[in-house]
Amino acid sequence: MTECRPAQPFDFTPVHDEMARLNFVGALKKYVNFTVEAAFQDRFDKEIAPAHARAHGQPPANRKEAGAASAADPLFQLWASLTWHSQNMMWDTVQQTTDRIIDDRVATFRTIRDQPASGGSLHLNDQLVVKAPVKTTEIHRQPGGYWRERRPDDIEAGLVYTGTVEMYRAAKGMSAGKSATKDTLGQFVAQVAARRAPDLVPTAVLDMGCGTAEQTHAYKRLWPDADVHGLDCARPFVRYAHGAAESAGLAIHFHELDAAETGFPGASFDFITSIIMFHETSAAQVPRILKECWRLLKPGGLVLHLDVPYHAHRIPLAKQVTNDWQVRHNGEPFWTGFVDLDMKAELEKAGFDPQTAFADYEAVGPAAYFFFGGRKP
Repeated sequence: MTECRPAQPFDFTPVHDEMARLNFVGALKKYVNFTVEAAFQDRFDKEIAPAHARAHGQPPANRKEAGAASAADPLFQLWASLTWHSQNMMWDTVQQTTDRIIDDRVATFRTIRDQPASGGSLHLNDQLVVKAPVKTTEIHRQPGGYWRERRPDDIEAGLVYTGTVEMYRAAKGMSAGKSATKDTLGQFVAQVAARRAPDLVPTAVLDMGCGTAEQTHAYKRLWPDADVHGLDCARPFVRYAHGAAESAGLAIHFHELDAAETGFPGASFDFITSIIMFHETSAAQVPRILKECWRLLKPGGLVLHLDVPYHAHRIPLAKQVTNDWQVRHNGEPFWTGFVDLDMKAELEKAGFDPQTAFADYEAVGPAAYFFFGGRKP
C-alpha cells in the first residue's frame, strides 16, 4: 500500500486501509454527535420533559433533574452507548497507524532535536511535578493520558492526538494537507485579539497548554518578528510540538512547564493566550493560572483565552444532560467545573482591571467560542 498523500517528516500518515477505517469512525462520530444527539434533544423536549412535568408538577429545573429523567430513555442510552464505543474505535484506529510509524517519527524527532539551532528551541524540565487529578486523568479517554511514555524520547501521545484531529478534520470535509486549515483556530484567536486590542502588535507571545502546537503556528506566521513560546506540562506533547514546528520551518520556543508557575520573569509577554486549556484542568488551578497570566503580562499587553461555550444559560437542558454524561463517562471531568465558574470574577480576583477584564462570546461561522481575559494598563 502507498501513503494517501506525500509524507512530511512529522506527519500522521495513514495508508489507504487505515484512512478508510478512520473515515468510517469519523463518519460514525459525526452521526452520533449530530443526528442521534439532535434526535434525543427532540425526544427530551416532546416526551421526557413533559413526562417529568406530569409526574412532578413541573419540568426538570436543572441538569441533575433532567439527567435523572433521561437515564432510562432508550434513545439516550443509545446515544451514550454509541458515544462510548465510537470513542474506543477512534483510539484503536488511530493507534494502528501510530504503531506503524512511531519508530520513524521518534528517529525524526531525534534528528530535529540534535540538528544545529534553527531559531526555535526545546526546554524540558525534570523538576516539573504534575499532580493529580490532572496527571491521573485520561483526557478524552486517550489511553495512558497525555503523559504516557513507552520509549526514550517518546512523542507517541502527541502523534496519537494528532491522528484524532486529522480524523475529525476529514469528517468535516476539510483538507488535512493545508496548513491554513490546520491553524484556523489560532488565526481566529489572532483576529479576536486584533479587535480587542487594535493598537497591539505582539513582540512576545505565550501560548499556554499548547499541546501539539498546531494552533501556535498561526502566531508565528502572523507575527514573524515576535518571539513565540508554547508551554505544556505533558512532555510527549512538548517534544512533538517542537518537531512539528521545526518541520514546518517555524522558530518557536517550547517549554515543559506548569501554566500556573512558569518561572518566566514578570512582564515577559505582551500577548498570552490558550485554546481549550481551561476545561482540561481542574477548577482549583484556574485562579493560579490567571494570577500567573497577570504577572507575566507587560503593560499594554493582552490576555485572551478561548474555551468551550457550554454555559448553562446558553444551552438547552438536553445538551446539559449529554455534556454531563461526557464529564462523568467520556474523559471530560473538568468541563463542568470550568463552565460553572464566573470567569469575569475570577479574572478580577487574579488582579485584572475590572474595566478591561471580559468574559463573553465570539462567533465564527455558525459556531461561537467563549473568550476571557483582559489588558494591563
